[in-house]
Amino acid sequence: MALPVVAIVGRPNVGKSTLVNRIARKNEAIVHEMRGVTRDRSYHEADWNGVHFMLIDTGGIEMGDEDAFQKSIREQAFAGANEADVVIFLVDGRTGATPDDIEVARVLRKSGKPVLLTVNKLDNPDKEDEALWEFYSLGLGDPRPISASHGHGTGDLLDEVVEELAKLPAHEEVEEEEIINVAIIGRPNAGKSSLTNRLIGVDRSIVSDVAGTTRDAIDTMVEHDGKKYKIVDTAGLRAKSKIDQDVEYYSFVRAMRAIDRADVCLLVIDATLGLTDQDQKVAGYAQERGCAMVILLNKRDIVESGEQLEDLRDRIHDRMMYVGYAPVISISALTGKGVLRIWDAIDKAYDAFSRQVSTSKLNAWLEGVREFGHTVRKGKAVLKLKYMTQTHICPPEFTLFCNQPDLVRENDNYQRFLENRFRDTFDFEGTPIRWKFKKKD
Repeated sequence: MALPVVAIVGRPNVGKSTLVNRIARKNEAIVHEMRGVTRDRSYHEADWNGVHFMLIDTGGIEMGDEDAFQKSIREQAFAGANEADVVIFLVDGRTGATPDDIEVARVLRKSGKPVLLTVNKLDNPDKEDEALWEFYSLGLGDPRPISASHGHGTGDLLDEVVEELAKLPAHEEVEEEEIINVAIIGRPNAGKSSLTNRLIGVDRSIVSDVAGTTRDAIDTMVEHDGKKYKIVDTAGLRAKSKIDQDVEYYSFVRAMRAIDRADVCLLVIDATLGLTDQDQKVAGYAQERGCAMVILLNKRDIVESGEQLEDLRDRIHDRMMYVGYAPVISISALTGKGVLRIWDAIDKAYDAFSRQVSTSKLNAWLEGVREFGHTVRKGKAVLKLKYMTQTHICPPEFTLFCNQPDLVRENDNYQRFLENRFRDTFDFEGTPIRWKFKKKD
């Protein structure tokens, strides 16, 4: 069933992300004392007394500040409010009503949405009345005192949220559909947000040429050719040793969680810079977590020659053999060149990622391996493969029963031999394969 939507808006550093984490009961939204930490709008499922809803965390709204990001942040925040069924307008009880609060209140009054004016950082209930009176000037009715960090007043606020949601027309029941979770990953400034916006067809994530613009993982539902996808634009991933700010570390953690939830990862590489150590590390993160993968060589529109792209493909083949299953596509997120090919690559990778092969076909293949005669020996011990079955999907995992499992566990070359022959027979492009070996006398 489609969930009703609740958006939390307000100027920077009033505690929006803290309140999101309090309501969602998860540390998903990044909380930090630095202004402007939340830039895009992000989505979090929540419930109160059995009522489920989607919570939107938005960037801090500053009406007069026109720095490199503020215009986009403001647009994203108001887009979240327009999308919502109920708006929580959060203000800071310690600073009082500011000119930005007044201007935001003016915009929200015109929206026609139910707006719950909420005064945060009132940690002392005995003194909250004297802090509330000036917020009546915002023209949004009675202000509600809370402390997002301590939880004071949040239950009463959520009771009101649920009351407003109950007034909405009933949401239609929809059948459970298969949704492919796609995480767009890569090092900072590789073009991930531009690609997100190109795939979804709207300006969903903030795009800038300043590295590190996206700090949270941003989810968007997209339908293409009758199939549904959840696209997640993640913060740029750096090597952990190079992460020197708290906010950047939290972004790294959120990106890892996005990869954990993903079925398919789109690894975006800046073709103008070539393959870097960071690209290889990012690919390793996704491979370790068992995601299907498609590698995208972005910015082909400014690459000097086709030979440069071919050289980059060769380097990827030589230096990233551990993700050799991933197809490589050259694109331009800016112009859209090659982007349509991504959908087919996602579908094919997901099909392989979730495929189940019958036991009879697997053992017919295994018989061919035995007839080929290549095996592992150690002293008098000789590996004998007896039987195999598929024991998992997403990613596919195959268990082989044999007489000496330790012989093959210690032999990476033989495991590569098995996987190469397996992929020659069964088309598993785009997905990693897991192997297990168990003893059977």
